[in-house]
Amino acid sequence: MEFFNFTLTTDDIWWLETFIDDWFLVFALALFVVEMIRYGIKKEFTRNLLGDSVTNFITLGAFIVIVALVALAYAGIFFYVYENFSLVQLPLTPWTILCCIVLADLAYYWEHRFLHKNGFAWATHTVHHSSPHFNISVAYRHGPLDWLFPLFFHLPLAVLGFNPFIIFLSEVIVQVYQTLLHTETVKKLPRPVEAIFNTPSHHRVHHATNKQYLDKNYAGIFIIWDRMFGTFAKEEEKVRYGIYPAVNSVNPIKVFFSGYAKLFQQLVAAPSWGYRWNLLIKPPIWAWEQEQINKRTTASK
Repeated sequence: MEFFNFTLTTDDIWWLETFIDDWFLVFALALFVVEMIRYGIKKEFTRNLLGDSVTNFITLGAFIVIVALVALAYAGIFFYVYENFSLVQLPLTPWTILCCIVLADLAYYWEHRFLHKNGFAWATHTVHHSSPHFNISVAYRHGPLDWLFPLFFHLPLAVLGFNPFIIFLSEVIVQVYQTLLHTETVKKLPRPVEAIFNTPSHHRVHHATNKQYLDKNYAGIFIIWDRMFGTFAKEEEKVRYGIYPAVNSVNPIKVFFSGYAKLFQQLVAAPSWGYRWNLLIKPPIWAWEQEQINKRTTASK
């Protein structure tokens, strides 16, 4: 247990975060190549799959550019809250890192759930769900404001006293774990693993358009959050991926801005300011339900 009692420095945390970020991308690219070979062997490799995968990595590049522009402000907010509003200032130890990872994972669960329940937030997150395929490259399919919403859900960790460097490391670890879940190569893992951890099987459900799978399995690392809060669904029937209506494009610019382009069109066509407000704050299913009501009203006239 002595391993958990020594104190780290901010340089140690920074080095660890950089190491994970840099080398995991290399590892993920290697897995992506393996997946493409597998699709080729199964004769499922198509031009659309290749184009979609290239688009995914281009949206990653666009996301990285945006993050680079806002990184100092993003980090500055965490350090300001930590220095001025934290209840305590916890030491940099393996124990605090482990605790922060668990709490960051819980924060991710609620952030992820919010992204699916708020129209403005969904407009960026819908980009990630818009691919009709499911492989490692889809994990890197980002929307333009994906960097913004983690701020609100992870900032309380700074108030609790976790050093921002540990918070950023925890965010990276949760995201890295999530990346590995985007695959059809791995079927189901042993039952104890499936009971506690998020797995490719659980995450395939999250990306599904099947009615019984909608808005399920928001977890990052631990699927126990979904089991605790009533949002768990087991993978049973074959998963259909994507969103409705489908983007039907591998143009990276169109894909990257597709969510907010659609939301803008809805806002312009909205019949009232109250309707516009609901488009921004209510779940995306609300707009679809309103469209169905309008169609039935029009057809009955």
